Amino acid sequence: MKTDLETSEIAPLEWISINQFLHEVKQIDSQCISVYYPYGKGQETISLLHETKRNDALERIESKIENKITELKKNPVTVGKFAKTLCIFGWIKNGKVNLKVIGTSKKLPYVYMVSKRPFVKPFNDILKTNYDVLLVTLDQKTARIQKFHGNQIIQEAKLRIDLQGRHRKGGQSQGRFLRARQTKIHVFFKKIANKVREMDSNSILILLGGIGPAKTEFYDELNSELVKKCRFVENLSFSTSMKDIDTKIIHHLYQHRRKYVVELIEKYETLFKDGLTARRNDVIYKALEIGAVDTLIVSANYHTNSQFKKIMKMLEIAKKTSTKIEFAVSPKIIKKLDIDNSVLAILRYKIK
Repeated sequence: MKTDLETSEIAPLEWISINQFLHEVKQIDSQCISVYYPYGKGQETISLLHETKRNDALERIESKIENKITELKKNPVTVGKFAKTLCIFGWIKNGKVNLKVIGTSKKLPYVYMVSKRPFVKPFNDILKTNYDVLLVTLDQKTARIQKFHGNQIIQEAKLRIDLQGRHRKGGQSQGRFLRARQTKIHVFFKKIANKVREMDSNSILILLGGIGPAKTEFYDELNSELVKKCRFVENLSFSTSMKDIDTKIIHHLYQHRRKYVVELIEKYETLFKDGLTARRNDVIYKALEIGAVDTLIVSANYHTNSQFKKIMKMLEIAKKTSTKIEFAVSPKIIKKLDIDNSVLAILRYKIK
């Protein structure tokens, strides 16, 4: 049976609220404690905070977080229907401890981490937030290109040509008219393609839609790099509501993420033959300490593993050593990771 983690795409309103929250959190530019815990596990989380000794400034933040956890036990906040995961970010500014809190209806990995900035990777991996996506809506004479960061439109362009729909009697032959019309459309599509290249930069997806055959004709004008990012979107037109657009973006981000993690596991299995992977937690831990880990693949359910406290420390070391952290939610991949104590590692170089 598929789990809530993989199959249940987040509702657009909750997704929008989380994107807005993360936009505010990303403005925090100082050392931060990030805590994610399942609702109902507040006391266990407080115990975790007590177990790890930090410097005085961080202990002050932890004390405030403990108080907040106690408050949330009585009155949990959530942007979804029910709070399944509560997330707290604590930092010091001008000598004062600040906290930001959000609850989500989705299960996120258990996290307790100190890092230079807030740790928001679980939101990106599980809820598909804060990515750049290009949405291209067009027909044969009009195009609208919108660049989204999360749910915010950060750039927009509109292009249009005058295009005669039918051949009129007299003047050039119908065949010449159709050739001239098609040439004009072809030139227009090239202009759109150039604009897409200009606006693309670091987008992870280009979503392409519109009524009629224009989208498939335009697709042929894209270069190979853009084609790799391109996905066709059904039932998209210039009149599609923002709510429906958000739903479509979320759906394609979920599909993209599943494909990405499958490819990452395939990469692991290929590199395994070359000795550039690690699967035992003690080996991975040592590799992290010497900065030898390129990518850490972690089960989103790792807190159910008996070594979860050790894995939590591994995540913090990974963050400090610029290791890429990827949380897996597919039941099939989680099952594989369970066999390997919830963690796999792709290495930067061979270790003894």
